[in-house]
Amino acid sequence: MNFILFFVHSTWITVAIAFLIPTLARSADATTPPQTQKSPSVTGSGSVQVPNSLNPNPNLLQFPTKSKEVTIQATVPISLAQALELARRNNRELQVALLELERSRSALRESQAALFPTLGVNSGITNSGNNLITSPPAGSTSSSSTSFNGSAQLNYDLYTSGSRQARIRAAEEQLRLDELDVENRSLEIRLNVTTEYYDLQQADEQVRINRSAVENAQASLRDTQAREQAGVGTRFDVLQAQVNLANAQQTLTNSLSQQEIARRRLATRLSLAQSVNISAADPVQLAGLWQPTVEQTIIQAFQNRPELQQFLAQRNISEQQRRQALSSLGPQISLASSYSLLDRFDDGVGVTDGYSVGVQANQNLFDGGAARARAAQSRANIAIAENQFANQRDQIRFDVEQFYSQLQANRDNVQTSSLALNQARESLNLARLRFQAGVGTQTEVIAAENDLTRAEGNRVAAILNYNRALANLQRSVTSRNSP
Repeated sequence: MNFILFFVHSTWITVAIAFLIPTLARSADATTPPQTQKSPSVTGSGSVQVPNSLNPNPNLLQFPTKSKEVTIQATVPISLAQALELARRNNRELQVALLELERSRSALRESQAALFPTLGVNSGITNSGNNLITSPPAGSTSSSSTSFNGSAQLNYDLYTSGSRQARIRAAEEQLRLDELDVENRSLEIRLNVTTEYYDLQQADEQVRINRSAVENAQASLRDTQAREQAGVGTRFDVLQAQVNLANAQQTLTNSLSQQEIARRRLATRLSLAQSVNISAADPVQLAGLWQPTVEQTIIQAFQNRPELQQFLAQRNISEQQRRQALSSLGPQISLASSYSLLDRFDDGVGVTDGYSVGVQANQNLFDGGAARARAAQSRANIAIAENQFANQRDQIRFDVEQFYSQLQANRDNVQTSSLALNQARESLNLARLRFQAGVGTQTEVIAAENDLTRAEGNRVAAILNYNRALANLQRSVTSRNSP
């Protein structure tokens, strides 16, 4: 059903525009999210100093074509704080999330544009005349004329049955969803960098331990060979020492490979320059203590994890999409006005103008059920988001309980492994003294060396596993929007 009401007062357009613009501006201010809201800050501290040589080439499309461009020129030791700062600056997953957030801000501004009228102008100059192919009859002349015409149109949707507000609310929720996504990715990147830094520390320590094992095996082989030359040892003891040394060297070779892999994995995470490598500068030690109980930790995780808020935002988006679908069944009322000018040059007549103002109403009486079908899809999306929320909540609780249990177990393991390490060192010293005194065997020395290597590895693993569990707990309860 369409109808147009025309008004004849020439000043009506001016009055209508003067009335509408301030009103629409106030509506836009009411709909726009408060400017005091801040986007979630990226995890990291800008005060941490990092070597400039570690920063990648600013050209994202750089494509090395020569071997020297990817050859490692230096290995730079960095701390965990420096690694986190490099991730904050350079991690490309986080940069993509920030760009998606900016895109959502622009989409919100686009949807808010519907609060204002649209105003357009067009104009043209036309020259027209008679161009006779054959000779004109006697007494006839060809003529041409030039004219100017221009018009302006003003259109505004007065009433949309809630469609306009639903689009704006959905865009606001999408912006909130992307803000939470930036926060979530920031926390995930922080956790991944921290965990991979601990992996690098463990790889470095394993190399140190295995080098020490090779040195111990070499010392045992020298002692065994000296005893054989002195006639108090046997060839069997020498062969055992040689086999033990070969095994220790093979283990060291494997640990060196794992160290290089751990370095490159972290370098890739930090998006470092092509020609540098990194090593861990921090010593292996406990990262801190966790004071809250497991129940307190679970509640904090529920309150702070952005994933839960993301599912709520997704539910709200689906609700606004449902309303938008149903709004197409309601009436749509819009204002349309125009003003035109026409001037034909050299005709002795002045400029002529005209205007029109009208209100148009539109009601969709039947759409074959399409609108209600779209609304049903949105209701299904709402139910999906609610189920995902419940599933994520349960997963968060399990994660907290799992990491809390690992934290407690590894805290006890640190104490046990420290005691075992001291005992293994003492046992190796005694085994060597017994062997040198002729009351012990080479087998006892080799067993004591292997026990020492295992005890050192167990202590390092216990400390770093504790730190990993602590990092996961801290990620679970990180205060939202914290700097």
